[in-house]
Amino acid sequence: MNQRIWILLVFCLCLHQSPSVPDTQSSPGDSPITLPQPTSKGDMSVETAIQMRRSVRDFSDRSLTMDHVSQLLWAAQGITGGFKRAAPSAGATYPLTLYLVVGQGGVQSLPSGIYEYRPDSHSLRFLKEGDVLNTIASACLNQTFIAHAPIVLVIAADYQRTTRRYGERGIRYVHMETGHVGENIYLQAVALGLGTVAVGAFQDNVLHDVLELPDEITALYVMPVGFPQ
Repeated sequence: MNQRIWILLVFCLCLHQSPSVPDTQSSPGDSPITLPQPTSKGDMSVETAIQMRRSVRDFSDRSLTMDHVSQLLWAAQGITGGFKRAAPSAGATYPLTLYLVVGQGGVQSLPSGIYEYRPDSHSLRFLKEGDVLNTIASACLNQTFIAHAPIVLVIAADYQRTTRRYGERGIRYVHMETGHVGENIYLQAVALGLGTVAVGAFQDNVLHDVLELPDEITALYVMPVGFPQ
């Protein structure tokens, strides 16, 4: 076979190979981690989840699965049809970004570190290696229970996405949207047999630095999630 044709065939085969999900040796900058498909049908009614919802601060050391992570992130900001997401947004400006912080052994088959959730592809982007839950707990005015959770979800916002359309009033809309997302996480956690609590007390600059957030992004909610003790 002509050498040029052979090289071309090999190149085409490489292009058609599907990227694999990064394993525990993954590092920041690797390909996105595709999450399992979420389900839109569960074993618990919305009414039951509302009745059972409580703020949980005592977590067991049991690890979560990728299915748990997938379902929580989808309930918070996942695509539910077209470009629409699970939580309403003023003018569909979608100013919020979700960050997943995983402790050591917190999620099966997922390294400890910081991840950004990508709703459009229902995937994670690996941002930073290492267990930073103790540092986050310190930033949250030494609320040590946060460090005992297997994961922490951080809801952060780029206010300008909404204020460009609505002016200063857009700030209020961003905060409303954060509340919508927080309640979705609460109810989905209950439906999965998990628990969480919304934490708003933290040192803004410290948490911003720990997560290495872009300058335009502001953290608004810290939500540790895990199996109740």
